[in-house]
Amino acid sequence: MNEDFGDGTRVVHSVPAVAGQPFLPGPVFASAYHLGGDDTYGRAHNPGWRALEDALGGLDGGEAVLFPSGMAAISTLLRVVLAPGDAVVLPSDGYYLTRTLAAELPVRVVEAPTAGPYPPLDGVRLVLLESPSNPGLEVCDIAALSAAAHAAGALVAVDNTTATPLGQRPLELGADVVVSSDTKAVAGHSDVLLGHVSSRDPELVGRLRSARTVGGAVPGPFEAWLAHRGLGTLDLRLARQAQNAAALHEALKGHPAVSGLRWPGSPEDPAHAVAARQMRRFGGVLTFVLRDAAAVARFLERSALVAASTSFGGLHTTLDRRAQWGDPVPEGLVRLSAGCEDTADLVADVLASL
Repeated sequence: MNEDFGDGTRVVHSVPAVAGQPFLPGPVFASAYHLGGDDTYGRAHNPGWRALEDALGGLDGGEAVLFPSGMAAISTLLRVVLAPGDAVVLPSDGYYLTRTLAAELPVRVVEAPTAGPYPPLDGVRLVLLESPSNPGLEVCDIAALSAAAHAAGALVAVDNTTATPLGQRPLELGADVVVSSDTKAVAGHSDVLLGHVSSRDPELVGRLRSARTVGGAVPGPFEAWLAHRGLGTLDLRLARQAQNAAALHEALKGHPAVSGLRWPGSPEDPAHAVAARQMRRFGGVLTFVLRDAAAVARFLERSALVAASTSFGGLHTTLDRRAQWGDPVPEGLVRLSAGCEDTADLVADVLASL
């Protein structure tokens, strides 16, 4: 795909048009193939994977490897890159399962907040960060941290789930690896588990593919097809979600029931200056704090449009009280994922529910 095209064109035309063929070929369910072509066995090859990997890799600016979930992508990356005794830096305010996973590996884990300060990186093998972080929406200066990490001999991987490939391109900022849970905004319809890793290092990409084949952490062909179908509207969905997030931020700032409001798209947000330098657009995820868990429950009971859900990036506006999953956050901290509802309807519903 021509990189001079805009985001909307690139996601709609992520599969080259072929006369007489569907715009997006259907899923291939083969477990075995007639030998002699490019494909041999369903655990190693699938045309639907390749089509989506080509699309996601093109958007990331590298080469993508598809996995059955975001955590499968992260766990495979850690197993491939890290050896016993290696040191890995993880975000102390990022997704809790990443820290849970790393704690079970024979490696030394060093935690640092997303926005820093970071410890000395001498002797560190991998820095894995999230920007914006989940759920706190803190932002890391990816270019600066990548330069420091490379000077110390470390690799940098960025969990780009919250930003998406259209919102941020970490490989262009100096990162070595991008990892994403495509379950969220990329697929976008709350009906798929999927993830991917992208890199510009062909040797690393080859090791990731080999690890996927040997370990068996392979995505389903139908899930890959669904995610590719959803990718075609990513530009449109992100635009409405960001519009709704901006309107909700404006409505909620100063509200007596709300504290700790965060959205990197707001010029008033502490992370905005860095985010504006490195992000191409801002997403639809906000966080804020209500008084306690009971206040969150009352909000959800009153709302006609906001549903309790522990994922984000879908068509529907959802809210998740993060402390219930073990995140070290206040009991009333919520992550709100703005959906694609009409902006006026959503703002009115949220204010009425508060």
